[in-house]
Amino acid sequence: MFASVTVGLDGTRESVAAAEWAAHEALTRDVPLQLVLVRDTGPYPCPPVVVADQTEREWSQRVTCEVAEDLGNRFPELSLTVMMLSGRPSYVLSDISARTGLLVLGSRGLGSVLGYLVGSTALATVAHATCPVVLVRPAAEPETPRTSQTGAAARTAANGQGHVVLGLDLGRPCEELLDFAFRTASRHSAPLRVLHAWQLPPAFGATPSYPVGVEITEDLQRETNQRLTETVRPWHEKFPDVPLSHLAVLGQPSSLLIEAAAGASMLVVGRRARHSRTGTHVGPVDHAVMHHVRTPIAVVAHE
Repeated sequence: MFASVTVGLDGTRESVAAAEWAAHEALTRDVPLQLVLVRDTGPYPCPPVVVADQTEREWSQRVTCEVAEDLGNRFPELSLTVMMLSGRPSYVLSDISARTGLLVLGSRGLGSVLGYLVGSTALATVAHATCPVVLVRPAAEPETPRTSQTGAAARTAANGQGHVVLGLDLGRPCEELLDFAFRTASRHSAPLRVLHAWQLPPAFGATPSYPVGVEITEDLQRETNQRLTETVRPWHEKFPDVPLSHLAVLGQPSSLLIEAAAGASMLVVGRRARHSRTGTHVGPVDHAVMHHVRTPIAVVAHE
């Protein structure tokens, strides 16, 4: 795994919150933090005015320098580098994801994934990134005056004090998700809660007016819980320090995870890896949680 954490900046409140979250995570991992600001040089309806372009350059530099200076003052032990790049933001960030261990972006959520920068950049980046991507939303309420945290204090300041929630689909490969979730929980000394939402097979023909018998449902529940137990057992043996709970629940995955994420420090979900630069599809469950979950969301690609 590449030893760095990278955060995308654009000057919004969301990206500033992402930078602070990323700084804590870099300290916890004891790796460098890279601040990246991408100037969008995508197609314009008409050539940009030179003065406006110069103003944008100056603004970009000021935003980046202010964030870097603030983080450097508050976390003097943090190894910090700054990159100012040009290009289509989602393409540039996707390329960077192949050379970093974690990519962090700001996200507005709650009805919009316009997120960081403009348009669907965050969504497109999540859809194509190679490394895990964490989407961070700013605090709902104004923050109290911040105090400097250095050394051990910064390392133990988890980005949220709750547990880690992992949404697991037993029908898909899940090694990458389990590895990321257990390592994150272990690194932050946090409990891990693994959830799998399952539904009755269509062959049972269950409907609200004709439900399947209780005995059949209970048998399927036991079988699914057993499969989940067998799936997480080797990982718990590998990370015995992680307090673990796991449960298979009959219901819709998105509803289950949105509810479970409340009070958690992170929600971890997976997506199928894409090998094309086009498209922004991330799957219905990921799309739902990206819209409605307030806690940081880690999206981990798998084959």
